[in-house]
Amino acid sequence: MNDTADDFRTAARAAAELVSDYLDAVPGRPVWQPMDQADRQALLDLPLPSDGMPLEGLLEVIGGQLMTAPMGNGHPRFFGWVNSAPAPAGVLATLAAAAMNPSSAGGDHADVHLERAVVRWIAELVGFPHPAGGGILTSGTSMATILCLAAARNRAARRAGHDLRADGLAGLPPLVAYATAETHSCVRKAVELLGLGSRHLRTVATDAEGRLDPAALAEAVAADRAAGLLPFLAVASAGTVGTGVVDAFDPIADVCAAEGLWLHVDGAYGAFGVLDPAIADQYAGMDRADSLALDPHKWLGVPVDCGCALVRDTDELRGTFSLVPSYLRDEAAGALGWFSEYGMEQTRPFRSLKVWATIAHRGRAGLTADIARCTELARHLGALVEADPELELLAPVRTSIVAFRYLPADPALTDAVNRDLPVAVQLGGRAFVTGALLDGREMLRACLLNAATTEADLDLLLSEVRGAGRELTGRPTGS
Repeated sequence: MNDTADDFRTAARAAAELVSDYLDAVPGRPVWQPMDQADRQALLDLPLPSDGMPLEGLLEVIGGQLMTAPMGNGHPRFFGWVNSAPAPAGVLATLAAAAMNPSSAGGDHADVHLERAVVRWIAELVGFPHPAGGGILTSGTSMATILCLAAARNRAARRAGHDLRADGLAGLPPLVAYATAETHSCVRKAVELLGLGSRHLRTVATDAEGRLDPAALAEAVAADRAAGLLPFLAVASAGTVGTGVVDAFDPIADVCAAEGLWLHVDGAYGAFGVLDPAIADQYAGMDRADSLALDPHKWLGVPVDCGCALVRDTDELRGTFSLVPSYLRDEAAGALGWFSEYGMEQTRPFRSLKVWATIAHRGRAGLTADIARCTELARHLGALVEADPELELLAPVRTSIVAFRYLPADPALTDAVNRDLPVAVQLGGRAFVTGALLDGREMLRACLLNAATTEADLDLLLSEVRGAGRELTGRPTGS
């Protein structure tokens, strides 16, 4: 189709109305419902068109076939996984970024300089030291983790007198990393992808509060050194996915400093919790890490996708990835070079605009208020669970995740019922919660990221859990 400027302007206005109507209607919709089988199959079987469709026709399909079947994470009663509602400012900025459509690899254009600024903003928000060039936006923390661990691997090899980029891992003793059983799975994926092998990712014991035990870390390192292995990395969590536990960073950093380990902090979900004065003390020492991976597209509500890798030493990241072929030379790039020298992506999307818009719209004060509201709601939900004889709180509420389970009349059914409960609640359409394992026990986990959630929404969530639990066990209502 050959669209005119007027065609686009008309369609853009219609798109704005479509998106606005969608966002307005979200709270009154079911949180989530499975797609109709015929609708699902129609999408799967979409034929490749031979002729183009006008812009208004595209909007009809988007509004009538796609926006009618959302994931549900925009709803204030969506408590599943770690998926936030989109910040309206970020939604608007996404359109402008797509219209400009640059590659944010490098060069002298707005997106490159804006990314430098928003990476600095992110570092300032969480109190992480930020040398010029010490960070890069990524698709998410999974990719940010790969970048940070690759830098850690490169440093360890260099210190061992080995040129990893030229020679690979051959000739090096096995590199060993340390984390707890609750560390996010992206760490194991990164270890495997980087050729280190998951058997060299040691599971370190935790203390009574579920935090990585520094003494156990030191013991594991000593044992591996004695066995001729090369310890190089410890991973701490700024809010585990299962229960929101924040590790004690200072004593872990002490061990890493003494043993020459790179300290990486997985802050994907929880690092922004440091903004809440009520829980900020848990994050003492996070600024001592060598790297921090976190997701603006989680607690800040920046539309997906947007993660961030922050590093203490810019040269370690650039030295791991920089490769400038002749066709990409830029004599005017300055001392920092191009962003493509700090990671895997060459063509990079304009992520910084939606980050800038989201942060600029709310400001530090607004973001702090939103995060504090979520942690307050989580503590309230934890108190409701503790007061309910049909429910059990499985861990203290540290951030904005509440780990709990339903207690059937027959204890032998506890794991089976709690394994089936999340789907039963989801299918009801009034609330959305997911499950996980904690110390081998099936549990429910409610993650609160939406400051628009109310206490009434929490009451309804627990009502749905109790109702589904009773139905799964045949327990009479009110028993």
